[in-house]
Amino acid sequence: MKMNNILVTGLLAIMLIACAPLKKEYATFAEYPVREEDLTEMEYTAAATKFALWSPTADEVRLMLFDSGHEGHAYQTVPMELSEDGTWRVTVNRNLLGKFYTFNAKIKDKWQGDTPGINAHAVGVNGKRAAIIDMRATDPKGWEADNRPTLKSPADIIIYEMHHRDFSVHGSSGMKYKGKFLALTERGTKSSDSLSTTGIDHLVELGVTHVHLLPSFDFASVDETRLKDKKYNWGYDPMNYNVPEGSYATDPFTPSTRIREFKKMVQALHKAGIRVILDVVYNHTYSAAESGFERTAPGYFYRQKPNGELANGSGCGNETASERPMMRKFMIESVLYWMNEYHVDGFRFDLMGIHDLETMNEIRRAVDAVDPSVFIYGEGWAAEAPQLPADSLAMKANVKRMPDIAAFSDELRDGLRGPFDKNSKGAFLAGVPGNEESIKFGIVGAVQHPQVRYHLVNYSKVPWAKEPTQMISYVSCHDDMCLVDRLRASVPGITPEQLVKLDKLAQTAVFTSQGIPFILAGEEMMRNKKGVHNSFESPDSINAIDWRLKAIHSDVFAYYKGLIALRKAHPAFRMGSAELVRKYLEFLPVEGTNLIAFRLKGHANGDAFEDIIVILNANAQLAKVAVPEGKYTVLCKDGMINLAGGLGATYGPEMYVGAQSALIIGK
Repeated sequence: MKMNNILVTGLLAIMLIACAPLKKEYATFAEYPVREEDLTEMEYTAAATKFALWSPTADEVRLMLFDSGHEGHAYQTVPMELSEDGTWRVTVNRNLLGKFYTFNAKIKDKWQGDTPGINAHAVGVNGKRAAIIDMRATDPKGWEADNRPTLKSPADIIIYEMHHRDFSVHGSSGMKYKGKFLALTERGTKSSDSLSTTGIDHLVELGVTHVHLLPSFDFASVDETRLKDKKYNWGYDPMNYNVPEGSYATDPFTPSTRIREFKKMVQALHKAGIRVILDVVYNHTYSAAESGFERTAPGYFYRQKPNGELANGSGCGNETASERPMMRKFMIESVLYWMNEYHVDGFRFDLMGIHDLETMNEIRRAVDAVDPSVFIYGEGWAAEAPQLPADSLAMKANVKRMPDIAAFSDELRDGLRGPFDKNSKGAFLAGVPGNEESIKFGIVGAVQHPQVRYHLVNYSKVPWAKEPTQMISYVSCHDDMCLVDRLRASVPGITPEQLVKLDKLAQTAVFTSQGIPFILAGEEMMRNKKGVHNSFESPDSINAIDWRLKAIHSDVFAYYKGLIALRKAHPAFRMGSAELVRKYLEFLPVEGTNLIAFRLKGHANGDAFEDIIVILNANAQLAKVAVPEGKYTVLCKDGMINLAGGLGATYGPEMYVGAQSALIIGK
């Protein structure tokens, strides 16, 4: 009898071992299991909190529980158990609200180190530990009724790119929450000279439809415990992708504060009729070795060179592997999380060219299933050649294979102001001939047009957009000299009067193009950054917007505002269809260089005017252009715009255009 009991016990033990999931060995990353359910790593209820971590090659995984988000040691270590799909799980059956946690995986006999995981939704100060909170308690009053402002077509989008700190930190901003998310909730703010509106009211006055926020997720370079140090960074150094950055919160130590304040910001912008675009940096992490990706599945989330070293398409030391199923799954779920939890309305992908086409298209499809009006665009290039074939990447040249995803046009940008890599070299705005076709490329929205001679276009010898809404039209952005500095550097002997003229001329090309116009915050008041090309960690004295410039350059602000109003008033400038662009947009013949004229004819796209003619003259002399005969209303001339009654009447068949200026007329 005793022997039988021993036998039964042994058999039971064998059966339990046989039924328990066993860690598998994988020869390649392609063999790694893919987690079928979503990548949630913590689910809180008052009765119990469930934890899950995908770490398919781990020998052991421990959950560490803490009382503090940054101090002290774990008060409890809880072993996790391997279940299906390479996921480790454990449930703690008590109320953990307000506690913090990390995971630690043992892989190949080495503990990888504490990590909040890859999908933390709340963290303590500096993001080293994830936080256990009730997300619904972070919703501001009325959050459930928050809705995206109406957007009839992507062709109607006007983007304003801003950095939280730049926008509000200057002493002249009149905003209380300087450098914080909450600065974009304040209404009725005025500049220190009391002459100008600032903040949200300024954005409404200007007329933009979308604000593009530079990275606002939790990034690594700013120490959130020492904000008085005023350490500055743009934020292209990701740490926790699904948590707002703590340095932009009024209290980075309390996990719920940054979440609630980000939501308040979105809610306030929505109430003002402005949509919110989030700059996302899925192409690399701040550190590979210390990232949650590497500490849970070493090597899997990053691409490697043939010699085994980390690939570096980002120029930041690593590049992520979007083509691997779990990285792709992570990116899709992250985008949807920002849409659903934070009501974000669009995404700008940093170095989008590092990602594979399939992943970007799957993201677009997932977004469309929730709200097709959410806008997606990115940089159609990489810092170095990524470790995938060029025809499989989300590069600018492959935009036609990414429906409803847009890319920046450096053809138009550099055709206007000169190449990115040489600040002193000018182009069209500097009176340098040979850039006209590059600008025409941008005017038609990077689509096929019979009058553009593509062999003369810089960078792209063929059109890369299927529709004009796939092209972002711009002349400068955060990561280069701002327009004022570039003009000073590239136009020898430029006078203050010429600077204003050329600034206005540049943006006229941007806002009358068929692409989607994009401006850098502060350009509407002639912001400068003291000539700094790459101000990613320059101090406030370089980056902050001085709001007193708005009154000093009130004519420039009025011109930008007028360009936006002109674009909104005339659907001919935003046809949104390559077929319509080819049908209704016609370039007019001109004599000489640095002169471009085009006609939007036949009540293009239902416009009230039968014809609209735009002439861009970058020459230092008056220019003459032949136009169809007729009586025209002058909408824009010599740096002034008037839509209400126009600037007077003029008659064809010849038009004279002032030096370094634009003329826009309609009949």
